[in-house]
Amino acid sequence: MIEIRPFASLGRAEHGWLSARHHFAFGPYREAGRMGWGRIRVWNDDAIAPGTGFDPHPHRDMEILTYVREGAISHRDNLGNQGRTEAGDVQVMSAGSGITHAEYNLEPVTTTLFQIWITPDRLGLPPRWGSRAFPRETGAGFQLLASGREVEAGGDALPLNADAAVLAARLGAGEVATAALAAGRMGYLVVARGSVTLNGQRLGERDAAAIEGAETLALAAGEEGAELVLVETAPAAA
Repeated sequence: MIEIRPFASLGRAEHGWLSARHHFAFGPYREAGRMGWGRIRVWNDDAIAPGTGFDPHPHRDMEILTYVREGAISHRDNLGNQGRTEAGDVQVMSAGSGITHAEYNLEPVTTTLFQIWITPDRLGLPPRWGSRAFPRETGAGFQLLASGREVEAGGDALPLNADAAVLAARLGAGEVATAALAAGRMGYLVVARGSVTLNGQRLGERDAAAIEGAETLALAAGEEGAELVLVETAPAAA
């Protein structure tokens, strides 16, 4: 099953400084059938005005990944971590037993990003934060950005405390790529830029596909190329 979820169908919230689109229930947005997907609980598509952002606030027991599409986001937390994650890079914060952080757009332009929340397998673990570069080259297929499973020695995937993996691909015009989902796994794919066909179905920019029971994903980029983010996950915990 592959269900295409057009960008226009997402939940919406306008706060002046923040324009948000919600793939899943968040804040006042509620819709039957969109309470999450596998271990994914939140996928927000945010646009943050220059000089604004999220003041210090707490989280606990959630894996929070931020992929910056345009601009940059500046992070600081009560553990002493500070960092600027710019367009094309990702950061992961494991909230664990508790963390307080702030995220600001200190750039002169609007920052756009995806914020993805994944439910952890174990509660109360020590919190942590890290960042890394998103793949910038085409022709390499999907690359692992973050994972809750053991990765190859020397790999640079950011760790997750969840049975899930976050992958990304950058495709040139007309380029094809494949991805595999093991039996019983679920996937959620979002087109960050450009357009693709997925197993024969077209997705435009910022459209999504909720995937279950399709073990092989065959993708072909449109004439403008494509930038893709895929979360592969176990079903939701009972």
